[in-house]
Amino acid sequence: MSSMVLARKYRPRSFDSMVGQGHVVQALSNALSQQRLHHAYLFTGTRGVGKTTVSRILAKSLNCVGPDGQGGITASPCGQCQPCRDIDAGRFVDYVELDAASNRGVEEISQLLEQAVYKPVVGRFKVYMIDEVHMLSNTAFNAMLKTLEEPPDYLKFVLATTDPQKVPVTVLSRCLQFNLRPMAAQTVHDHLASVLAVEGIGFEPEALRLLARAARGSMRDAMSLSDQAIAFGGGQLQEATVRQMLGAVDRQHVQRLIEAVAACDGKGIVDAVDTLRQLGLSASGTLEELATALQRMAVIQAVPGLDDSDDPDELVWRGLAPLLAPDETQLFYSLCLQGRAELALAPDEYSGLLMLMLRLLAFKPGSGQGGSGYPKAEGSVRQQPKAEPVRSEPVPAATPPGGVGARASLAPPTAGTAPVAKVASEGDARGRQSASPPAAVQESHGSGQSVPPWEALPPEADASLMEEPSSVGLPPEPPFEREPVEEPAVQAPVARTLSIELPPQGADPLSDRWAEVVAQLNAKGAITALVRELAMQAQCVAQRDEGGQSMWRLRVDRESLCSETNRERLAQALSQVVGGQIMLELEKGPAHNTPAQRDQVARERRQHQAEQLIEGDALVRSVLAQYPGARIVPGSIRPL
Repeated sequence: MSSMVLARKYRPRSFDSMVGQGHVVQALSNALSQQRLHHAYLFTGTRGVGKTTVSRILAKSLNCVGPDGQGGITASPCGQCQPCRDIDAGRFVDYVELDAASNRGVEEISQLLEQAVYKPVVGRFKVYMIDEVHMLSNTAFNAMLKTLEEPPDYLKFVLATTDPQKVPVTVLSRCLQFNLRPMAAQTVHDHLASVLAVEGIGFEPEALRLLARAARGSMRDAMSLSDQAIAFGGGQLQEATVRQMLGAVDRQHVQRLIEAVAACDGKGIVDAVDTLRQLGLSASGTLEELATALQRMAVIQAVPGLDDSDDPDELVWRGLAPLLAPDETQLFYSLCLQGRAELALAPDEYSGLLMLMLRLLAFKPGSGQGGSGYPKAEGSVRQQPKAEPVRSEPVPAATPPGGVGARASLAPPTAGTAPVAKVASEGDARGRQSASPPAAVQESHGSGQSVPPWEALPPEADASLMEEPSSVGLPPEPPFEREPVEEPAVQAPVARTLSIELPPQGADPLSDRWAEVVAQLNAKGAITALVRELAMQAQCVAQRDEGGQSMWRLRVDRESLCSETNRERLAQALSQVVGGQIMLELEKGPAHNTPAQRDQVARERRQHQAEQLIEGDALVRSVLAQYPGARIVPGSIRPL
């Protein structure tokens, strides 16, 4: 016969037996005791924190009748009456649990809501529990909104989700929301200890601590891991077997890595990572344990007197805390957190772990010269003392045999000249002297003070560094002469022509008069849309005043503008400007010197003037002359 798993066997059956969710238990207990019940509850939280458990206890509290059958709504269900036993067994007809992950359509929700119109069969309330409610479709949410807002008095909704952000706000506003928090590791540890004590299973406290940390706030996960650990350990929970089952990294490996980084021991880091690879331990788990250790070390460094008696490794962290400076601890902690995200990008996780540890070594502040934790190689260029520069003296140029130069070479050297051999010998001697550092540099290194070599050089050496070495036996270089460059000629501004040729001002009085009238109409806003287009595209071919009437004849090129509606509206607008009664006639034909053409010519003239002004500017012409490929982009000049 198979035994029941611990997660189901020890599921809380009352609010008093729940652990880690005191804020939810207190709110619901007070509401039940005061009979202040809401019609919809929403429980949110990660997996295994008690959302379904709270829903079942709430259903029992609403339907409990007591051992004698005379009880009412209570915050402490008896667990002995028929409704309580049926809800625990999952066969209470008035308590319905719906998994929205597999029943997310509007059809399933509609079937559930159709049963809501009927009163409870055996209980006091109907309780509809919808788990993972965020998985419902939008149409399903819309279908339940009305019932969720105004359900019958005997109906209670309990919604549960692990992702409340996906639940529509219209649903959230209709529910009382309770957030079930992840449980603390110590709370999980204590509950596991009580369960295992009831089961009669031996355990080591450190084994339970590992299980509590691996559960990450989920009591159900902790129970499931405990079942697995009991089977793996043959009925016992020991630290070694639990650590092996979980693949957890032992603190000795973390301690070894921290000590190697503190000592700038690159070989020790490589050996430690190779050991983790051989044991098959997770690189991500190693970084997690390393970050935990650095966090404890940072707390000890900031608050030396703080003692965490619940942590069995407290003495280990106190021994490691003095090895790193506080700023180093903070930097390494940040790098470990970032390194966990970079492991997925590495060729393999162990090479990523090794590179991260070497990065800790490279970024170790205040270790050696240059701020690097790497050891300096022998013969490094930065550690070599600067040699005194060789002063070369000028050598007379060679002359053909038998000349003056040949006779002068037999004479003893004077003070002003020196043979080439002498210069070479002096250079060799000075080169041999440069093999050893100056005395001042040796004294500074011997005293243990880190004095830069350039500060320890004698004054004459500094003066020699400022002298420019002269060339030995080299002919003087001829002076550099720049070849004359012909400057390209700048083209003169090109004369521009207008696209439309219009008669000069005053040559066409009718067109001038019509342009003035149209300008007044536009200024007053008397014409818009097609009427304005008709006035702008028309040419006045005749105009006379007779008997208080003003006769206007306009010629329009576009027949679509010569509608009766446009003519009447334009005549009405003209009467407001000209005054009197307007008789307007329209004829189709080519129109010239229209207001639209006048505006176009005026714009072109302003554009031409602006372009000529820019092209004639002295600065622009000099730039164009200096850069042969430069040009003014057509269309880039706009008149003001």
